[in-house]
Amino acid sequence: MSILVPNRICIYAKDIQNITGKKERTARKLLSDLRQKLGKQKNDLVTIQDFCHYTGLQEEHVTKFLIV
Repeated sequence: MSILVPNRICIYAKDIQNITGKKERTARKLLSDLRQKLGKQKNDLVTIQDFCHYTGLQEEHVTKFLIV
C-alpha cells in the first residue's frame, strides 16, 4: 500500500496566481483576507486545506496547480 505524501502543505501568492489566473496583487490580497478571517498574524502560513475551504475549491484540483 503506497501513501501519497504532499510536497508541501502551505500555499503562497504565486500558487494562487497560478490557480486563479489573477494578478499578483489580487492573489496577495486574497491571501491576506484569508489570514485575517482565520485570525492569523501577517507572517503566519496558510495551508492548502484552509485555502480550499475558503474558496470552495477541491483540494485534489488545487494540488495539481502547485508550483514545486
